[in-house]
Amino acid sequence: MNKKHVAAYAAVAAMFGIMGALVAVNKKDPPPLTTVMAPTGGKPHTAVDKLYSQSLNDLAGAPQPLAKWRGKPLVVNFWATWCAPCVEEMPELSELAGHDNGNSFNVIGIGIDSPSNMNEFAAKLKIAYPLYVGGMGGTELSRDFGNKAGGLPYTVLIGADGQVIKTYLGKLKFDELRADLAKLKS
Repeated sequence: MNKKHVAAYAAVAAMFGIMGALVAVNKKDPPPLTTVMAPTGGKPHTAVDKLYSQSLNDLAGAPQPLAKWRGKPLVVNFWATWCAPCVEEMPELSELAGHDNGNSFNVIGIGIDSPSNMNEFAAKLKIAYPLYVGGMGGTELSRDFGNKAGGLPYTVLIGADGQVIKTYLGKLKFDELRADLAKLKS
């Protein structure tokens, strides 16, 4: 190889390096995938009925009927301790739940994880909303709400009437969630 070829290869390599850096700098997180479920003529969605018929253990191991959340808008967050975006969004979700104190909506978390992992995690962070152990059954429950791939985090916004208002796959955009919650108040 002569010096001309080396210089040409170096120039091409430098150009690709600059292009890669520009792409990395301008890369934005993809927006979460949101879905609006079809209305059911005022009746609760089947997935909501299934959710409210469940009894899941809290972190102390006591079974808790989820029907107690019926009648007020509910944010249901499916998460796991090993899911980085789940862990990243939990402090802000906790702040949102704590700020409202259940006055106009409630937030619950259903962990797709083991009770020991969830307890260890909860001991480190102060979460202002109830956490329930869903295990692998929680994955099936999230699939009932349209999460066909079983991806996490997966969040479901349920109206007071049992209608699924919206689902969010991926890390929450809290401006969007706050706007959706504000629409429920009006």
